[in-house]
Amino acid sequence: MEFLAEYGLFFAKTFTLILGILILLMGVVAIAGRHKRGAHSGQLEVTRLNDEYRDMLDQLKAEVLDEEQIKAEQKEQKRKEKQERKQAKQQAKQHSKPADEGAEDEGDEGKPRLYVLDFDGDIRASDVETLREEISAVLGLARSRDEVLVRLESGGGMVHSYGLAASQLQRIRNKGIPLTVAVDKVAASGGYMMACIADRILAAPFAILGSIGVVAQLPNFHRLLKKNHVDVELLTAGEHKRTLTMFGENTDKGRQKFMEELEDTHGLFKEFVSEHRPQLDMEKIATGEVWFGKRALEQQLVDELKTSDEYLFDLKDERDIFQVSYVYKRSLPEKLGLAAEQSADRLLVKWWSRVQQIRLLS
Repeated sequence: MEFLAEYGLFFAKTFTLILGILILLMGVVAIAGRHKRGAHSGQLEVTRLNDEYRDMLDQLKAEVLDEEQIKAEQKEQKRKEKQERKQAKQQAKQHSKPADEGAEDEGDEGKPRLYVLDFDGDIRASDVETLREEISAVLGLARSRDEVLVRLESGGGMVHSYGLAASQLQRIRNKGIPLTVAVDKVAASGGYMMACIADRILAAPFAILGSIGVVAQLPNFHRLLKKNHVDVELLTAGEHKRTLTMFGENTDKGRQKFMEELEDTHGLFKEFVSEHRPQLDMEKIATGEVWFGKRALEQQLVDELKTSDEYLFDLKDERDIFQVSYVYKRSLPEKLGLAAEQSADRLLVKWWSRVQQIRLLS
């Protein structure tokens, strides 16, 4: 019996070790797979938000209204739908007339469409990969009477990454499609670089906007290495190939050149914002400061105080509203890796909660 117990314990330990290694490998494969995705390795998902609003309203009416009120509502709804079908038929008949009889251009039938895109920016503006696919899809169908709404959230990040993201939004403007950007929480630095492309910027009253400035920082370990008698050889070809370094001794000349580069980047940033929002006082707002929505409106950084939810709800009866998302397909290893990652997260949260409970009880 003792042998069986020891063998069982050994088997359990071995199984746990192998399982841990497999989870680790699946996680590595999943992460690697994310970087190997090719073009069009996902699919477009489209949701008609008008239907969602109507379904929620119907659910609420079913709970709140009595039977007679519900019947009256249904009768009114049928009357409205009948009127809309009649109008659509009249438009179709008018469209079928010859051009000299006043036919409208193709695409003028029905309600204007509002396409809703979401951008949640990290320091590398990683969402630009999905944004470019969504915009390419929308531009294939959008008309000049339609509109694109981008719900933008970003505290900024790398200059070249957000420059590309802003260029993707510029594609919408270049096609003559009205572009609105809604900021519910934050659009700062590179996030505001994207927002200023829009014809109109909406912001929640306490959203954070601005930060038209450039920042760079890096640690320097030269004195620590020198104290421990460690030499670092840095070889470059070109006077300014490397200005500041983490391991070598930085010079005043290198610092000066680095500052020149920062100032040049800041100048380009200011020129870019000024080009798209000429009404701004650049000397006043290009200080790297941020403003809450109400103050941002006073500085003309935004055009209206309104949340994206309010904007969409106000237009639900006049527009056909479609939320467009590009979703990457995940391979089996990626799915397994993601599942393992989520399980590990849940386990960590559960463990931390128990530790906190023990502390409270002790």
